[in-house]
Amino acid sequence: MTEKIHITLDDGSVVETAMHPVIVSASRATDIPAFYADWFFYRLQKGYSAWINPFNNKKGYVSYQDTRFIVFWSKNPKPLLEHLDELTYPATNVAPLSRGDGSIGCYIQYTLNDYEADGLEKKVPPIQERIDTFKRLVDRLGKESVIWRFDPLVLTEPGGRAAINTDVLLDKIERIGDQLKGYTEKLVFSFADIASYRKVKHNLKESNINYIEWNEPNMVDFAKRLVELNKKWGFTLATCGEKIDLPGVVHNSCIDHDLIIRLAHRDKALMDYLGVTIVPVQRDMFGNEEVAYPGLTATPLKRGQEGVILLDDGTVAIQKKKMPDKGQRAACGCMVSKDIGQYNTCPHQCEYCYANASKELATENWHRHRLDPHSELIVPVL
Repeated sequence: MTEKIHITLDDGSVVETAMHPVIVSASRATDIPAFYADWFFYRLQKGYSAWINPFNNKKGYVSYQDTRFIVFWSKNPKPLLEHLDELTYPATNVAPLSRGDGSIGCYIQYTLNDYEADGLEKKVPPIQERIDTFKRLVDRLGKESVIWRFDPLVLTEPGGRAAINTDVLLDKIERIGDQLKGYTEKLVFSFADIASYRKVKHNLKESNINYIEWNEPNMVDFAKRLVELNKKWGFTLATCGEKIDLPGVVHNSCIDHDLIIRLAHRDKALMDYLGVTIVPVQRDMFGNEEVAYPGLTATPLKRGQEGVILLDDGTVAIQKKKMPDKGQRAACGCMVSKDIGQYNTCPHQCEYCYANASKELATENWHRHRLDPHSELIVPVL
């Protein structure tokens, strides 16, 4: 939505903004659930927050008056557990509430790696605690709403610690996957592309981590072995932002229009925004699911059919338009959303981080946030 609206700020002044997203991403730029959950839910109920444009460093305002769905990204979303009941439309929302329960939908992109012994994720909780959090979130939201990411896949040479090779990575994935069987539908992964990210390359060198770049034969071999491993789990395997086509692996949409439709198809306002029509499913004399809809010729209906999403309540969603996010990488399958995070604010101190210029700056900004935890910005301007 690009039309401008007015926001009343905390100090009583009024500003104009064109940012009043229907889909919010929280966030690719920092771990909002782990460190800023209290801030986010406070700002959600206030109806707006401020945001710093990373390209021009200018401050802007994001209104939540039209927000109907949130995609959370986190390595430790445990703090969300005490806030999920607060996912209601902001008091300032003037859009018609069509879901009946007045709630905002959500799902979680949960990055659950196991680099504990390798020292690559020094400030995340122990792996078993994070697996427990995963299961608790599934108990609250359902297994379709918590997506497992092992991301990125990092290769290293022997140094002060043991090397990480494909055998090691697959062992790590297997140990986690065995515990998550039945708790999620999808495993998303990506291959660490260090050369393309100057900050990542710098941070790894500063920490004396001898990384190895992936090549296509390594990727193909890894995927082949992961597909074989997945036979005991039955997850959908998907890559994030990868150009390469791998047998048995799909290209992911992390801000996923199909999943949002599955989870929130009763929200008429959201479906209208997405260009979705919900119609009943019928069955022919052979028991095949079919639906009469202009332009839909493929019968019987199949899950995964382009533009058709079979729902669990005996209806089918017909999607009449796509809404790609043109601001992402060419290989990204995400639909349009508004990311509300701020770079240089995540104190997880992961060695391969692309979102922090330095660990010191991220930690400093985290401490600044705690001095004013309800500020319009994640990190208040001094």
